[in-house]
Amino acid sequence: MSSAVTRPAGPDRLWSVDEHLEDVLTTVRPLEPIELQLLDAHGCVLVEDVMVPVSLPPFDNSSMDGYAVRVADVAGASEEFPAVLDVVGDVAAGSAGRVRVGPGQAARIMTGAPLPPGAEAVVPVEWTDGGLGEGPVSGMRARSLAPEGATGHVRVHRPAEARAHVRAQGSDVKAGDLALEAGTILGPPQIGLLAAVGRGTVRVRPRPRVVVLSTGSELVQPGEELAAGQIYDSNSFALTAAARDAGAIAYRVGAVADDAETLRSTIEDQLIRADLLVTTGGVSVGAYDVVKEALADAGDEDEPGGGVDFRKLAMQPGKPQGFGSIGPEHTPLLALPGNPVSSYVSFELFVRPAIRTLMGLPDVHRPRTTATLRAEKALGSPKGRRQFLRGTYADGEVTPVGGAGSHLVAALAQADALIVVPEDTESVEPGTEVEVVLLG
Repeated sequence: MSSAVTRPAGPDRLWSVDEHLEDVLTTVRPLEPIELQLLDAHGCVLVEDVMVPVSLPPFDNSSMDGYAVRVADVAGASEEFPAVLDVVGDVAAGSAGRVRVGPGQAARIMTGAPLPPGAEAVVPVEWTDGGLGEGPVSGMRARSLAPEGATGHVRVHRPAEARAHVRAQGSDVKAGDLALEAGTILGPPQIGLLAAVGRGTVRVRPRPRVVVLSTGSELVQPGEELAAGQIYDSNSFALTAAARDAGAIAYRVGAVADDAETLRSTIEDQLIRADLLVTTGGVSVGAYDVVKEALADAGDEDEPGGGVDFRKLAMQPGKPQGFGSIGPEHTPLLALPGNPVSSYVSFELFVRPAIRTLMGLPDVHRPRTTATLRAEKALGSPKGRRQFLRGTYADGEVTPVGGAGSHLVAALAQADALIVVPEDTESVEPGTEVEVVLLG
């Protein structure tokens, strides 16, 4: 991890949102690539192009359960005048292809089985009598119950064109094609494709390990009884879920009391499993803001880039922030404010991009768009602050939900967007075009 961007210091210096974000993203570096087994690579980002070593499908095969035939033998076939063919055997999926179809012959074939030599098309079993000598059937009898179905005669009631119901070799991808390009996030379909082309391992950047902890002696684990003056710890749950949603392997640490030494010890214990640390609470100017107390001098003066810088940002909510690195590996740490809305908005603006950077993704930000503001009255915004209001977005319009208070968790749960009000704007009238950060 490189050292932080050098900027004018001072307790009264007000950082812009963009400056703080730039500091984070120029400091955090993508994790080193590793080779992983396919299932372990789920959610990771490819660091190499993957080429197709063998065509898919690797051979012509049947897309139906039915009979492999020659086109000339079923030309003009109908229910009144069926084509009667000799059944010369079965071709099952995985078959070594011992059966050959000659003039006047057919082979019973299963879905996925290789098209036997001599055959030009497949007629579905529903177009035949299934070898029973009666009318059309709806399916085949199990071989174990009726082994004689692989011999005898079959009546075909409809003609078939050449290559009918045949999946051609290489019709999915051909040998030498690009299967997946570097930068691809490996989801279930991509994992399936890698397996299909025979890759057992793949080189990726691992999912970053993010440790989330909240601070505050007033915080209680959900499910426990509240005493006077206590509240449930919601931040650590919301941010851990948000980190997982961003692609990380996230660990939640129980709330730490307002004691600097306890917090320092807890963070040191967590460093062994963290590529990124996120704290919430304790970064303002109160007498019990222990994150500042514990981490402001945590860096080693002999190690460039060490320590955590606590700063004020020209934004609402989320004015108090902290960022830096700690520990022998210079593990990055983002210290977020404790109010629920402030911490979540801060996560979306700063932590999520940091996680996506660790993953090695080229685009680390939530999508943004413009929308028409739908509101009953003008929205006020503090001068000199970039405000982020919760909203719901649909069909090019955005509607505020809840007020500007940074404690309004219920309103946050309804929102799927953030309405951005620039620093130089103190009022936004209904019908105005506004910038929107899409959270969904």
